[in-house]
Amino acid sequence: MPDSQLRYQRVILKLSGESLADSGGRGINGEEAGDMARQIQQAHQSGCQIAIVIGGGNILRGAQFSGSNALVQQATAHYMGMLATTINSLAMQDALESVGLQTRVMSAIPTEKIAETFIRRRAIRHLEKGRVVILAAGIGNPFVTTDTAAAQRALELDADVVLKATRVDGVYSDDPEKNPHAVLYESLSYAEVVQKNLKVMDATAIALCQEHEKPILVFNFKKDGNIVRAVSGDTVGTWIGAKA
Repeated sequence: MPDSQLRYQRVILKLSGESLADSGGRGINGEEAGDMARQIQQAHQSGCQIAIVIGGGNILRGAQFSGSNALVQQATAHYMGMLATTINSLAMQDALESVGLQTRVMSAIPTEKIAETFIRRRAIRHLEKGRVVILAAGIGNPFVTTDTAAAQRALELDADVVLKATRVDGVYSDDPEKNPHAVLYESLSYAEVVQKNLKVMDATAIALCQEHEKPILVFNFKKDGNIVRAVSGDTVGTWIGAKA
């Protein structure tokens, strides 16, 4: 059962595919996946119900097939990207189970041999039973990012917040890796994210969260213990909501 003292009883944790990769951002690095699994284990032990959405950019990006001379059509490239998220989801499943967590991979595209098909009520039941649910293949449709999938699943599963894990400390006024004078925001409204053209999540994901007043917390997963702090409601990263 979730701990009544937790700020967030149920969360969607949005991970990029690069969070499982080596420093080059490609492939799957067992050490990186293991570190992520241990952080998620700590957060789960606090009593929080956790569903995970993972991107596939470490394996394949649809943008690499864009352009007039591209052999692969964009819709096909998006489906290929969904399969990349499934590969990452299976890797994350084994990493989580290696630290003792019960998991279920649920895919928006039927892949019965390796994952359950996503059914909302079944996913909720898995969470209630203390299992970590890994949501693969976006929402099963092309031209929808995994950020939007995370927002969509947060609404479907009645999650309290979307936790957007990044490699920086939150949302900045500019790219902090390129601009040393970039300012870190402590909190933002949805409107400010759009007005300032901040590259937090894609516009559709922000619009979904805004319409349904689903908060987003952007934080640095590379700092050990930050996932626990995030689910506990500690001050970490940048909070995005109806009122900043």
